Amino acid sequence: MHLIMVGLNHRTASVELREKLAFPECGLSLVLLDKLREYPHISEGVILSTCNRTEVYCVVDDKEEGRQDILNFLESTREIDQEAFVPYTYTYASRDVIRHLFQVVSSLDSMVVGEPQIAGQVKNAYQAAQGKGCTGPILNRLFGHALSVGKRVRTETGIGSKAVSVSYVAVELAKKVFPRLEGCKAFLVGAGEMGELTARHLLDNGVREVLIASRSLERAERLAARFGGRAVPFMDSIRYMADVDIVITSTAAPHHLITERDVLAVMGLRGGRPLFLIDIAFPRNIDPQVGKIENVFLYDIDDLKFIADSHLEDRKKEAIKAKNTIIKAEVEEMASWLYSLETVPTIKLLRQKVEKIRDQKTHKALARLKNLSDEDKDQIVALTKLITNAILHKPITTLKESANRKNGYIYLQALRHLFGLDDHSDRKTK
Repeated sequence: MHLIMVGLNHRTASVELREKLAFPECGLSLVLLDKLREYPHISEGVILSTCNRTEVYCVVDDKEEGRQDILNFLESTREIDQEAFVPYTYTYASRDVIRHLFQVVSSLDSMVVGEPQIAGQVKNAYQAAQGKGCTGPILNRLFGHALSVGKRVRTETGIGSKAVSVSYVAVELAKKVFPRLEGCKAFLVGAGEMGELTARHLLDNGVREVLIASRSLERAERLAARFGGRAVPFMDSIRYMADVDIVITSTAAPHHLITERDVLAVMGLRGGRPLFLIDIAFPRNIDPQVGKIENVFLYDIDDLKFIADSHLEDRKKEAIKAKNTIIKAEVEEMASWLYSLETVPTIKLLRQKVEKIRDQKTHKALARLKNLSDEDKDQIVALTKLITNAILHKPITTLKESANRKNGYIYLQALRHLFGLDDHSDRKTK
C-alpha cells in the first residue's frame, strides 16, 4: 500500500497544456473515476481538476507501477501523448502527498494565495470520488483531514484577510492600464459567481457603467439590477464591444466566444481607441490571436499571476506561518497514522526477507556438511531460527511500540531502508 499523487499546475505547465489535461466536472461524476479504478495497481483514487491544476491522488500497491498507471490514465482519457505532458508533471509519495494536499486545500499553493475557492473544489472532487466508491480508508482519512486543516488555516491565520481573488486581480490589472477607472465603461460577458464578483470590484473602483451579457437574459437582468448595470442580449455581445473600454469574459463556454475576426470588426468601429480584454474563463473565452491586433490588450488567467504576486506579500507571511506551524504539525499526525498502517505488512516483509536469507544460507552450509546426521541438521536449522528471531526481536518490538507515536514513521522508514524492503527488483524475485 502506497500513497502517491501525479499532477501539474500553473507553476509547471502553460494554460494551453492545462486546458488539454483538465477534466470536466460532469466527467468526474460519471465514467472517468471508474476508469481510473480499472488500472491494475490502483485501489483508491481522487481526481482534482481546476483551472490551475490537474492532480490524481491514488493508493497503489507499487509506486512505480502505480505512477505509470496514472500517466496511462491521463493519456487515454485526455487523448494526449505522454511525451507531451510528462516533463511538466510532478510526483509525490507518502508524507509528501500529505504535505502537498494540505497546502493545496489551505490555498498556500494557489496562484492567488488565500483564495477561498480551492477548498470547495477539493471537497467536490473528494465527494465525487467517494460517491463513486473510488475512495477507501486511506483517501477518506486523508481528504477528511485535509479539509479540516484548510479550515484551521483560514481560521487561525490572516491568509484570507484581504479579499484577493481572480476577479479582484483582473480589476487590478485594468487599473494598471487605466490609472483612473472613473468614467470607464465595462462589458462583462458571463453572469455567474465570477462575473458577480468582477462587477462588484469594477463598481467599487469607479467604473460608471457595467453592461452584462449572459446566455440567460434573466440572470443578466438580475445581476444588472443588483449593481445598477444594464443587461444586453448575449447574441449581440460583439456589437456592444465597440462602445466600451474594458471587456471581461468569465463564462463556462467550452470554446472561444470572441474570435480574431470579431475583434478586427470591432476595432474598425472604434476610431483608434484601445480595447482592453481580460479573459478570466477556463477554458478561455477569447482566441489568443486577438492579442496580436493593434491597440488591443488581451490578458488571460496566467497573466493575472504577475499582478497577484505584487499584492500578496502579507498573505505570503501568513502562508509561511501556516506552513511552519499548522501544516507541519498536521502532516506529522497524518503521516504517523499512515505509517502505522504499514507496520504489520512491514514486519511481515522483514520476516520473509530474513527467513529467506536464513533458509538459503543454512541449506547451502548443510549441503557441504554431508557427514552430519539428520538429527544434527535439524538442530542446526533450529539454532539458526533462534538466532534470527533473537536478532529481529528488538527492531520488531521497537517498531510495534512506535507505530502510534508522533514520529513513529521515522523508525519504519529507517527499517525499510536498512533492510532494503522497498527494493523493487528484490521484491519481484520473491
